Amino acid sequence: MTDQKTISTLVIPNTTKIVLLVLDGLGGVPLEQGGLTELETARTPNLDALARDGICGLHDPIGRGITPGSGPSHLALFGYDPVGHLIGRGVLEALGIGFDLQSGDMAARGNFCTVDSDGLITDRRAGRIPTEKGAELVRQLRSIELPDVEVFVEPVKDYRFVLVLRGKGLSGPLTETDPQKLSVAPPPVEALHADAARAASLFNQWVAAARELLADLQPANMVTLRGLDKKPNLPSMSGVYGLRTAAIAAYPMYRGVARLVGMDVLPEGESVEEEIETLATNWADYDFFFLHVKKIDSAGEDGDFDRKVSLIEHADQVLVPAIVGLHPDVLVVTGDHSTPALLRSHSWHPVPVLLHSRHCRSDEARAFSERECAKGALGRLPATEIMPLAMANALRLRKYGA
Repeated sequence: MTDQKTISTLVIPNTTKIVLLVLDGLGGVPLEQGGLTELETARTPNLDALARDGICGLHDPIGRGITPGSGPSHLALFGYDPVGHLIGRGVLEALGIGFDLQSGDMAARGNFCTVDSDGLITDRRAGRIPTEKGAELVRQLRSIELPDVEVFVEPVKDYRFVLVLRGKGLSGPLTETDPQKLSVAPPPVEALHADAARAASLFNQWVAAARELLADLQPANMVTLRGLDKKPNLPSMSGVYGLRTAAIAAYPMYRGVARLVGMDVLPEGESVEEEIETLATNWADYDFFFLHVKKIDSAGEDGDFDRKVSLIEHADQVLVPAIVGLHPDVLVVTGDHSTPALLRSHSWHPVPVLLHSRHCRSDEARAFSERECAKGALGRLPATEIMPLAMANALRLRKYGA
């Protein structure tokens, strides 16, 4: 892997434009052995045309056999070492909603969930309650007070919220309370270092109080916490790549990871069509656009193979032609990770990627799919290598050495 420090020494100015289109959870596996994945099932003539003219491969967000979270997989796509920069989901959610996260704050991503009379989880997302209901429950949770710290609870989207503790002596690392499976009770927060004991105790006190407040409600009668962490300091993408960077993402977590690396987060709507409008309106003002499409991943997590196929087709029919019509010098299309409907979760499977520019050497891939991308000249590469390739194809890197 070429490190960012080396890349930054090679950057040269240019007027070329790069679009990174992330179809969240894109990769899949067949429902039946020998069948087709969701992407292979989908009718994607526009993506297939780009694959034939461009260069294709498969990327590993973290490493072979490692199932990635959304935060590290996006950092890898932006060219950051996801192992060296492991960042808690709470930080990304807080930044994503524009919360003023301070250096000593501990942030956690919260989920409303459903538990049975024995305290065992029956639904990790409380039936995907609407955002309005989540905000109503957050208002109740704001009544919880803890000793010697300020407590902030903010709604995010659907069943998600952010919990922030502010005070002296808070540190990690801490474990999560979401077991990521059903029919078990949420475990307590545990300190992974002696210095983290106070923070663990405070988070557990808050969860216990939340349990009492929500106990008689349905379906959201309990909470879980994920990604308990502090805000790190990362080099900005503009500093590393010399680009004016912008993000278009409907979900707060992805806006958060974009803000963390210094992107301008542009106002957008909920639909693909609104994202296109935002892209076109701001086209002249930036060199690099990160455009994120979430619902493909949600369909995979719900185990809905057909809906995932339909959403991929919609992106191909509506989003891809609109981007191509703006004539980017480099267009990268990929996912942050695989989310097979068969598994109802993120998985370790490598992710299809295509890179299209006038400087590509086209390869043997005839369509945009897992099996066709496996034939591509990019081979199987770390996700961190995608940004240097995009920069090179945008003619924004000088040669290395004499």
